[in-house]
Amino acid sequence: MRLDYRGALPEPVGYLLLPDFSMMAFFAAVEPLRIANRIAGRPLFDWTLISVDGQPVTASNGMTLLVDRAMGEVHDLPSLAVCSGFAPEQHLNRPLLAWLNHLDQAGCTLGGLDTGCFVLAAAGLLSGERVTLHWESLPAFRERFPTIATSDELFELGQRCFSCAGGAAAMDMALEVISRRHGTKLAIDVSEQLIHERMRTRDDQQRMSLVQRLGSHHPRLVGAVALMEQHLEAPLSLAEVARRSGVSPRQLQRLFEQQLGATPRQWYLQLRLARARRLLSETDLDVLSVGLACGFTSGSSFARAFRTCYGVSPREVRHRA
Repeated sequence: MRLDYRGALPEPVGYLLLPDFSMMAFFAAVEPLRIANRIAGRPLFDWTLISVDGQPVTASNGMTLLVDRAMGEVHDLPSLAVCSGFAPEQHLNRPLLAWLNHLDQAGCTLGGLDTGCFVLAAAGLLSGERVTLHWESLPAFRERFPTIATSDELFELGQRCFSCAGGAAAMDMALEVISRRHGTKLAIDVSEQLIHERMRTRDDQQRMSLVQRLGSHHPRLVGAVALMEQHLEAPLSLAEVARRSGVSPRQLQRLFEQQLGATPRQWYLQLRLARARRLLSETDLDVLSVGLACGFTSGSSFARAFRTCYGVSPREVRHRA
């Protein structure tokens, strides 16, 4: 939502719902606004649900929402959030891209919830902006749009663009907007109504810490896994991982087997294959390019490792997607 709204209240906010949008992210974005209206005792925000054709839209959880208007009926909005989910680019078409560009030229602040920035980037509207997406989708976005600056923050609020990682991060972004517009006290009151333990800032972590995810506090192990996650496209040798982690290769082997029940080689390969699976599902990169982006030196070695892990070929996953 825009940072500089100075129009009459209630402030209009549009939500474009694309098929398979994230219901969680959408509700997390809207409910704080509803509660702010109730606590304030007057309408501070007013939202409009929009679809491409004015017809109801089904979310990724199978639930269907009615909308207020078709996109062609909306020509002027202070801000619009694009709400999408899995494979957002499957729903692109020329009228949609033209409409988004029209709103941008009319001064509308555009944003993306969850994977909504895929749509805005495809429309050419993110030049010079920094955006964030759900952590699972960030690698695919970076591969697809390498010139657009990204972050792994919970949300980004700029003068011409806003974005959030989806899920509960949409709630944190809405609370930040309420705080800036109408004061911290109202935002805290809304947060307490939502049983939201605290108002997270934009630079809070999207994911649990590695210590929490691994279930281990061992600093050498945590450091080794962090190195692996940071070097998926050009994998480090296990000897180099061990050296940078301050242990011998034998100690590294023992740590992984004792703490994680896998060898370092198995763990590293699984990280790379998991990223490959996401790229196959969420981008239009060809299979070889996906393999190369995940550290494999040939299509055959990638396909062989992928089939061994998942029981299907990369091409089958791409076909299903």
